[in-house]
Amino acid sequence: MPIQIGARTGHTFGEPLGLLSDCHRRIEKFLDQLLQVAEQAQGGPLTGPQREALDTALRYFHKAAPLHTADEESSLFPRMRATGDPAAAEAFAALDMLEADHRAAAADHAEVDTLGQEWLLEGCLPHAETQQLIQTLQRLKALYARHIAVEDRQVFPLAGRLLSEDTLRTVGREMAMRRGLDADTISPQPSSKRNNTGPAE
Repeated sequence: MPIQIGARTGHTFGEPLGLLSDCHRRIEKFLDQLLQVAEQAQGGPLTGPQREALDTALRYFHKAAPLHTADEESSLFPRMRATGDPAAAEAFAALDMLEADHRAAAADHAEVDTLGQEWLLEGCLPHAETQQLIQTLQRLKALYARHIAVEDRQVFPLAGRLLSEDTLRTVGREMAMRRGLDADTISPQPSSKRNNTGPAE
């Protein structure tokens, strides 16, 4: 069954670090979904479920990936840098690498979207373009495997230690506002979950 874009997650905007990690789980699942369709159909006519899976995953990355990048680069990373904490200073190199990953991933996602939309429109994809799609998806999968591991295991736990609850609440409000949600409806982050910043179950 295709993953639903609006599926509920384990965290709220009052728990922004957990919510960012939840997004990683969706990225992994949608990327696997795209790769599975590409490898199974090999550019040929898509079955109903394959077409739905391809379309849903493309729409997810088109809409959600830029928001996730903005959540990190505009809301979380700058506040980590602003703490002046020595631990944050040590993480700056990792943050720079993660931002470079975002740019590389955006270019690959654009290529995947172009090829995927052509497949949906034309009904078939030429062999050369199919191989290009598969290779690009495999490259994205390798990039995200490294990128997500650094964020889930190092950056998010560090942010949970360095940033105050008020600061994290502000990060969550900004994340909600990017999605057109009323930031005033965000529940405070439970203190018991403050440092629960690892990958969501």
